[in-house]
Amino acid sequence: MSPALLALFAAAFSIGTSEFVIAGILPAVSSDLRIDIPTAGMLVSIYALGVAIGGPLLAALTGRFSRRRLLLTYVAIFTVGYVACALAPNFVALLAARAAISLIHGAYFGTAIVVASEIVEERRRGFAISLVLSGLTVANVIGVPLGSAIGGHFGWRMTFWTVAAFGLVSFILVWLLVRIEHAAAQQTSRFSDQLRALRREPVISSFGIILTQTIGQFALFTYIAPLLTTVSGVQTDTVPFLLLAFGLGSTIGMLLGGRLADWKLMASQTFWLASQIALYVLMLVFAASAWIMGGLLLLWGATVFAFAAPAQARIISATRDAPALASSLIPSTFNIAIAAGAWLGGVQIASGLGYQSLFWPGLAGALVATGISIYSWRLERRRATAA
Repeated sequence: MSPALLALFAAAFSIGTSEFVIAGILPAVSSDLRIDIPTAGMLVSIYALGVAIGGPLLAALTGRFSRRRLLLTYVAIFTVGYVACALAPNFVALLAARAAISLIHGAYFGTAIVVASEIVEERRRGFAISLVLSGLTVANVIGVPLGSAIGGHFGWRMTFWTVAAFGLVSFILVWLLVRIEHAAAQQTSRFSDQLRALRREPVISSFGIILTQTIGQFALFTYIAPLLTTVSGVQTDTVPFLLLAFGLGSTIGMLLGGRLADWKLMASQTFWLASQIALYVLMLVFAASAWIMGGLLLLWGATVFAFAAPAQARIISATRDAPALASSLIPSTFNIAIAAGAWLGGVQIASGLGYQSLFWPGLAGALVATGISIYSWRLERRRATAA
């Protein structure tokens, strides 16, 4: 395994921890800065908006720069930004610091997955991308609980100091280990070339799969805790353990998805998406059984993250001549879909349909995503036959 991949993973872990840990310390931030919870929630919504905007914007502005230099710049901004968060005298200053950091989030992941795909052999590209992305899932399993515990014992500012320390370590690792300046890192492809690359069928279908699958997933996952307590009869203090099972499943699925993508990309992607159809049906049937739902959450976590590596590897492969914009749009698409899924689930609950209705968007999203994958796979096989 390339040491550079470990450096990229470390930075992904740090950024993932910083994004999600805010949920665990939000009440403390609200109390200390004397704002209500909905206002404090802007720290989450503004961050998501910044991620969606920042990646494509920076890709358009930084296409001529060395990718290694960009990675170091992004991690440096991240680290300094969380020092500013820890020192923020008021909510406006904290919100401004988080907004600035969010702009480099998507840009970092867009650049990191391109670098990861270039420093390994083509046959290991899926695993390399999945290893970097697994930094996000490991952050949910280790980083977020650790950051929340630190905030509970030493205050929310200490959580941000810890995140800044993660950032400093990541900067040193990237500086020491990501040493190769690949020739493609100096590419000067025009923005118009990058826009044309987005029109290729594998790119369009892959983004369509990411969008439809993720909207359905987060219509359910956003409200999974109240669903487990009200429908499945799970005790409140047991919910974190079930979410931990989901996190462990997602980490396993991310890495396994990358391995299988290197073997048979389209076959593995279609398999993971089709597996989700079966799992949503099972969750619909056994929603009232706490024990069965616990096992299904582990499997669900694995399948909903396993498809990500092949989908993203396909985008990178299809835009190899102009990858900057396409790669930066990947985290933007995920964040837009997450926001749309949370909104859709909220509308269903507000309409009185009940928590159990949240399985249906997931099932619909998995069906559509599987259909797109099968159709695109057939087109790929026809192109291969014609060639």
